[in-house]
Amino acid sequence: MLQQMYPQVFHDYEYELNKDMQFAAAHFVPHPEAGKCRQVHGHTYFINLTVAGDTLDEAGFLVNFALLKKIVSGQFDHTLLNDHSIFNEENPNDFPTTEVVARKIYELVQEYLDTLPNKPSCVQVFVRETPTSYVVYRPKKVKKRG
Repeated sequence: MLQQMYPQVFHDYEYELNKDMQFAAAHFVPHPEAGKCRQVHGHTYFINLTVAGDTLDEAGFLVNFALLKKIVSGQFDHTLLNDHSIFNEENPNDFPTTEVVARKIYELVQEYLDTLPNKPSCVQVFVRETPTSYVVYRPKKVKKRG
């Protein structure tokens, strides 16, 4: 993957981890305003997760990079995003737009992080859908979870 810089998120944590990954997936947006995106089409999504915290685990990690990749790429790679229940369980209008994909990735990652004894926080999710279009999702308030 080509290295690139991402928008910075400011926080008060001592450690910040960034994990790049990608996955190929199809989706469609079943809304009249979606234009061509109403049809099934695919992307190679490029993701950057920013995780921060003050405490490392027993192995000296803030969080294991491989587990982050499994949570995101392992779940979505080579799938139709619309088939995943997370894109319609809470709100039937949570279509897998890039914005919603970024928020749902945040929710999945943070749910996992909340189970860790050192309580790191996901502070930013960057999702690039095309070479010219990306979304950054940041939770409204980053709370220290320790």
